[in-house]
Amino acid sequence: MPTPTSTVNPTLSIGPHTAQPPVVLAPMAGITNAPFRTLCREFSGGKGLFVSEMITTRALVERNEKTMQLIHFDATEKPRSIQLYGVDPATVGKAVRMIAEEDLADHIDLNFGCPVPKVTRKGGGSALPYKRHLLRAILREAVSGAGDLPVTMKMRKGIDDDHITFLDAGRIAVEEGVTAIALHGRTAAQHYGGTADWDAIARLKEHVPEIPVLGNGDIWSADDALRMVRETGCDGVVVGRGCLGRPWLFGDLVAAFEGRPDDYARPTLREVAAVMVRHATLLGEWIGDETRGVIDFRKHVAWYLKGFSVGSEMRKRLAITSSLAELSDGLAELDQDQPWPAGADGPRGRTSGNNRVVLPDGWLKDPYDCAGVSEDAELDTSGG
Repeated sequence: MPTPTSTVNPTLSIGPHTAQPPVVLAPMAGITNAPFRTLCREFSGGKGLFVSEMITTRALVERNEKTMQLIHFDATEKPRSIQLYGVDPATVGKAVRMIAEEDLADHIDLNFGCPVPKVTRKGGGSALPYKRHLLRAILREAVSGAGDLPVTMKMRKGIDDDHITFLDAGRIAVEEGVTAIALHGRTAAQHYGGTADWDAIARLKEHVPEIPVLGNGDIWSADDALRMVRETGCDGVVVGRGCLGRPWLFGDLVAAFEGRPDDYARPTLREVAAVMVRHATLLGEWIGDETRGVIDFRKHVAWYLKGFSVGSEMRKRLAITSSLAELSDGLAELDQDQPWPAGADGPRGRTSGNNRVVLPDGWLKDPYDCAGVSEDAELDTSGG
């Protein structure tokens, strides 16, 4: 285990870009769109790195209408970070060149962490790094096509405990010019269950000292982030499920790394309700339709209200609202003077685990054979 190091306001370098403190918003499908990134960025005071939800390379190259909306960045987002998911080296290369040539982003992240069965059964996501030559080919095309744009990657430990890939994948990434690596300390089989293996993050940092290594998994509070950096020696943290319904966590993270723990947010329900309405409003403006924005916001309601005394009927009512007025009126009926609930800083989001990883037939026979990956592995599914 690395010797504990100082965690006061370190700087993360991603190519020419810096993030101080070294905090990254994890790409999450249907979550980390422009409105949510705006909220997180506002609470952080603009500090940190905020990555778009995952974009499939094939859809980008084909200029799919929904995909083109997803890559829209607010004028205040600097740098613009986009995550790509692809299984075909040529298509990944085309997508990356398109981003570079059309100035669509300033930083490209590649997703090799998705554990969803409909992706892994096609050889994509967290199944792909097992095929070392295919991983190398994709990274080579991406780095070559990116020009001056930095390319990073996010991955898991491996498929399961018998098929661990992260050290080999890390070395391949360094050899192919990847700028930084984020490791989720779980295998694909674990999905989001159990406890993240922070020791694996420490091992990866020791294995690839040439580039920054970011740790991901079980960061539920700002103190967890500090502890991960101290215990693993990683260069920064990637926060996903911990910020669901808590965009102000990024303000806490800034305060933690700057040595200001007394400045952690402990919002009352009144303050949380105001953020909820703003979030729904931003979604409506982004989509161009208030009703669709509020409907899209429904998935966030339970996360925002975690731990507060609300009542099952009101929770159901708020989760089926279709207008800002409905949402505001329902929230107004609550006891908004409730303080931040004890325990609300704990785990949230998906916690499923111990899943059998669905793979293509014969996938595990040869870790170097690239055959068997089809383009239909590119689905609009994210995770990691």
